[in-house]
Amino acid sequence: MDQGTRSELISRLAEAIRSVRTAHPLRVAIDGPPASGKTTLADELAVILRTQDHDVIRASIDDFLFPRAQRYRRGQYSAEGCYFDAHDRAALCRVLLDPLGPGGDRQFQHAAYDTESDTPPSPPVTAAPADAVLLFDGVFLLRPELIDRWDLRIFVSVPFEQTVDRARERASASAGSIADASEIERS
Repeated sequence: MDQGTRSELISRLAEAIRSVRTAHPLRVAIDGPPASGKTTLADELAVILRTQDHDVIRASIDDFLFPRAQRYRRGQYSAEGCYFDAHDRAALCRVLLDPLGPGGDRQFQHAAYDTESDTPPSPPVTAAPADAVLLFDGVFLLRPELIDRWDLRIFVSVPFEQTVDRARERASASAGSIADASEIERS
C-alpha cells in the first residue's frame, strides 16, 4: 500500500472512530493474524486521535498474557495453546474492558502481565474520562467471550505470505534464529 493510500485509510478509520458515540469510553478492538500490522495501525490511529484532542488509552493483548509455564504447556508453537492458554481474558475484562464499558466505573489498569519478568505487574489504577478511546490490539479479540465487549471492531487482513515474512523478520531479530521463524510458520 502506498503512503498516500495508507494515510487516507488511517484518516478514514479515525473518522469512523470519532463518529461512534457511547456513554462510556469507546472500546476499539484491532484484531488480525500475528504480524499483520495491528500494533502499527493502533499506534498510528492513536497519534491522529491525540492530535485531535482525544484522550487515547493504548493497550495490547501482550499485556494480558498468562505466565510462560501456563501458556506454553501444550508447546511454545502450539496453535491450540495460543488460542486457549496464552491470554488471560478474565483479567482483561476485569481490569480494563468492564471498567471502561457500560456501567463501569472507568477505573482501569492497562496491563495484567509483565513480559520481561513473567509476572503480574501492579500498574496504578487510572481514571478514564467518559469520552476516552481505548485502542486495543491483539489476536483473537473477536472470539465469542469478548465480541460484545467491543464498541467498534477493526480486523486487519493481509496476505498470508506477508505475515509469514514479517514473522520471520521478527523471529530473526528477537531470537536470532531462523529455526524459530520456521517453527512459527508451521504452527
